[in-house]
Amino acid sequence: MTIFKNKKLLITGGTGSFGNAVLKRLLDSDLEEIRILSRDEKKQDDQRKKYNSPKLKFYIGDVRDHESVLNAVRGVNYIFHAAALKQVPSCEFHPLEAVKTNILGTENVLEAAISSNVEKVICLSTDKAVYPINAMGISKAMMEKVIVAKSRASDSTVICTTRYGNVMASRGSVIPLFVNQILKDMPISVTDGEMTRFMMTLEDAVDLVLFAFESGNPGEIYVQKAPAATITVLTKALTELMSKSDYPINIIGTRHGEKLYETLLSREEMVAAKDLGNYFCVPPDMRDLNYERFMDQGEIKISSTEDYNSHNTNRLDVKSMKDLLLKLEFMQKVIRGEFVDPEE
Repeated sequence: MTIFKNKKLLITGGTGSFGNAVLKRLLDSDLEEIRILSRDEKKQDDQRKKYNSPKLKFYIGDVRDHESVLNAVRGVNYIFHAAALKQVPSCEFHPLEAVKTNILGTENVLEAAISSNVEKVICLSTDKAVYPINAMGISKAMMEKVIVAKSRASDSTVICTTRYGNVMASRGSVIPLFVNQILKDMPISVTDGEMTRFMMTLEDAVDLVLFAFESGNPGEIYVQKAPAATITVLTKALTELMSKSDYPINIIGTRHGEKLYETLLSREEMVAAKDLGNYFCVPPDMRDLNYERFMDQGEIKISSTEDYNSHNTNRLDVKSMKDLLLKLEFMQKVIRGEFVDPEE
C-alpha cells in the first residue's frame, strides 16, 4: 500500500494474536516504523527476538493510563486499536475491569490520537457487541458508542470500527482448547453442540482491518461476511483431521454469558448497511440531541428486516470446516505433530 510509505503505525495490544498477524503482513511494507504498545514485557521481548527488525519499536504501557498511551501515540500517523479484555468469563466476574480497558482505555487512545493529529484510527470490536448479554459484549458495545461520539467531535482524525466474530485458533479461543484436550486424551468439553459461531481466520481479520483502513469514513463500522458452523460440526472436523473419529464429547451446558448464536449486524444496522461485496459498511447514526423531529418519523423496514447472525449466514458442513481448518498454520503444526502447548 502506497498509503503506508514513510508513515508510522501504532498497534495497541500488539503482542496478541492480531498484532502478530499484522506484523507478518506489514513488516516488509513501506511503513517507516511500527510501534507496539502492550503491558506484557515478556511477549514484547519474544516479538523483538522473533522479528529482529529495526522497524519495530516497543512501548510498555496500558491503554488505561492516558500518559503511557500519549507517549506511544506522539508522532504516529495511524493506529490499529486491538487492546482489550476479550474473555467472556473473566469479564463476567470482573466487569469493572472490562469497563476500564474496553471503554475508558478506548477513550484514552482516541483522545491521544485526536490531540496528536493522528490521521486514522481503526478500532477492533466483536460480534458480542450486538444485542450484548455479557459484560465483555456490553463493554464493547459502549466502546463503539464512544467511537461514534469521538468521530463526531474530530475534524482531522478519521475513526472507524471493524467488527468480527470468532477468530479461529487465536489465543484463548476454543480450537486450541479442543486440540489440547484431544492430545491429553481428555473428553472434549462442549457447552451446546447446536451453538453456532462465525468462523474467520486471522488473515481474514487483518484483511478486514486493512479494508476499513483504506475505505473507512468517520464513525463507520465494517463487517466481513463470514461463514458459521455449529460446535458439533467443528468438533467432528477437528477429530477427523486428528484421526480421532468418534472421540468422546462431554456436554457441560451453556456457560454464564454465552449465546446460542452470535450476531454481526442488528436489524437496525442491516437496514442502513451498504453491501460492498465481501463486506458490509454501516454508516454512523449522526443524529443530534434535537429529538423532536424524530418523534413522528420511523423506519418501517426495521420491523421486516432480519439481523445478520451465525444461524442465518452460510453454514459450513464437516468437509468445508475441515478445509477451512487446514488453512490454519496452527492446525498444520498439529497434524505434523509439531504443536506445543504455549501454556506448559
